[in-house]
Amino acid sequence: MKYIETEIVQKKMKSRLLLNNLLKYLFLLSTLFGLVVLAILLYRVFVESIGWLNFEFLTNKLSTSAERAGIKGAIVGTLWLMLIVGPVTMILGVGTAIYLEEYAKKGKLSSFIQTNITNLAGVPSIVFGLLGLTVFVRTFGFGPSIIAGGLTMALLVLPIVVVASQEAIRSVPSYLREASYGMGATKWQTIKNIVLPSSLPGILTGTILALSRAIGETAPLVVIGIPALLIPIPGSIFDSFTALPMQIYYWTIDAVLVDEYANLAAATILVLLIVLFIMNSIAIIIRNKFQNRY
Repeated sequence: MKYIETEIVQKKMKSRLLLNNLLKYLFLLSTLFGLVVLAILLYRVFVESIGWLNFEFLTNKLSTSAERAGIKGAIVGTLWLMLIVGPVTMILGVGTAIYLEEYAKKGKLSSFIQTNITNLAGVPSIVFGLLGLTVFVRTFGFGPSIIAGGLTMALLVLPIVVVASQEAIRSVPSYLREASYGMGATKWQTIKNIVLPSSLPGILTGTILALSRAIGETAPLVVIGIPALLIPIPGSIFDSFTALPMQIYYWTIDAVLVDEYANLAAATILVLLIVLFIMNSIAIIIRNKFQNRY
């Protein structure tokens, strides 16, 4: 019978403990590095926006003068954009996830569709901008309008909603479906009354992430020709518009010529962060409410 040698065990334990401590401190440094960079970014934005972020800045229209410039039009344009992106991604994304998980037969076609949806989530956003320019701006003749920008952004974040909704639907226990079928419910009744309510927290989480990405994207809007000029405040989905990311982009470029535009860009970044925080907070509250219910 071969006995365990104490010296060899002790040496291996020392090396394992050393590796464990090394990895622990490495991960700690990685976390601290991310937090420090984030803190520096927030500090710079906050300092440069002091004195510029006020009520007049939020309610004034765009102006060639930095002292009189405001972002009222950009805020309204961003809200209009989200009114297009939100419903379109929810309806198409959740509908696609329900079909793939509940109706589609598992096979090569289903696997092909699933692979392409997953790959679309990693496509650069500027490619979706080119798609929006070709389809919505030129083919459909929408021009650089809210509906063209909203549909382009919806295509950009649609894969995120689909994948998140699929994962949420898969997490619903099978015995809930079987109990519903056992009571005589049809497939659609089971989906509507059992699957969707149970998976709603996960679906809302995916939608939150999708809208957060859409509200901060600039490249697709630049490609489809969204301006940041002295345009009227939009009143419908077919009007030209500008959005907060576009305004930040153009003011950052103009800061090379006029220093005050850097302050305007910093103030707009702070507003965008606040809008994101409010959106996420509301969505998280709604998600938790449904999570507690189901």
